[in-house]
Amino acid sequence: MSANFKNTGFGSALRRFGMAGAIGLVLFVIGVTLFYSDSFQRLAAAVGTDVDLPDAPGAEVAQANRAAMHAASAAWAKDVQVAAPHIPVGIDGFFAPPTDDEIPDGPFGEAVLRGRDIFNNTPKFAAQYSGNSQSCVNCHLDAGRKVFSAPLWGAYPKYPMYRGKNKKVNTFQDRMHGCFTYSMNAPASPAGGPPPLGDQVYLDLEAYAFWLADGTPAGQTLPGAGYPKVAKTELGYDYERGAKVYAANCALCHSADGQGHIEAAGNVRFPPLWGPEAYNWGAGMARIDTATSFIKYNMPLSQGQTLTDQEAWDVASYINSFERPADPRQVGTLEDARQTFHKDEQSYYGKEVRGKIIGHGVSRTTVAAE
Repeated sequence: MSANFKNTGFGSALRRFGMAGAIGLVLFVIGVTLFYSDSFQRLAAAVGTDVDLPDAPGAEVAQANRAAMHAASAAWAKDVQVAAPHIPVGIDGFFAPPTDDEIPDGPFGEAVLRGRDIFNNTPKFAAQYSGNSQSCVNCHLDAGRKVFSAPLWGAYPKYPMYRGKNKKVNTFQDRMHGCFTYSMNAPASPAGGPPPLGDQVYLDLEAYAFWLADGTPAGQTLPGAGYPKVAKTELGYDYERGAKVYAANCALCHSADGQGHIEAAGNVRFPPLWGPEAYNWGAGMARIDTATSFIKYNMPLSQGQTLTDQEAWDVASYINSFERPADPRQVGTLEDARQTFHKDEQSYYGKEVRGKIIGHGVSRTTVAAE
């Protein structure tokens, strides 16, 4: 075959055929997704037609969308004049992240697997920097995949970005540094602090996040990312009402004393919610409004959006009405720290609860001595 084959009319025809095939696959998958989504049902209802949908092949639709995205990406890389790839979505209309069987072989795939392990069991796979019993997956459910649970695929494309918490533009590693500092209470870890920037722990977690976000556009907020805000209620929040909600909906898994459930092998089945093994006072989840959003859309586990807004606010206030590890940013008095870091928060930090000011913090050492 001639070396100049690609310049022949036949070669041009083949290229056009390949691009048409990729575009056709994209259009086919979009059609299938719309057919199995409520968008098609609403359209049918609008024209007065009843439609009986067959069983929705959710996984198949997501996989087909991802295949179409990769085909369109390959075509677009060769010729930017063709249609740009679409964001792959599942049957629910939310981004469809890759499945574990798509983890590649080789060094990158090995880093992804290490990152997934750290994410799902931080005290075991990042023990040197873990100061409590919390793992990344406790706040980002389903291994960082679940919508409305601040999924990794929704967070990773947003960085670098400016964050008001530390008043600077953060890289993704900067963000994870904060997670270790506050959510994993790294100041109480064997290392005495979070991993330094560039540490292998961050590199592996970043590899996992990068892989999970494959197909997302940079800098955009995707539907299902973050925790949806829950409007304030007329009654406000009350930890005494929240105690009843907790007993009815949370205590079974997290225990009446909030210390969760740890299996005989040491694996944390359900994480502690307060006390020395919980996130510290500097963590985002220590803010009542943030905890409310997470609880409303994700708790009880697998039963998200079953609590009322009022119940979510009240139980979040109950959980965050107990002591937990100190805010590592506090260097002066508790009131100084409250004014500097917690003044405008929905939080009990530095306030009186059950007759005493809370926020001083509790540690493994103090609890052991009691």
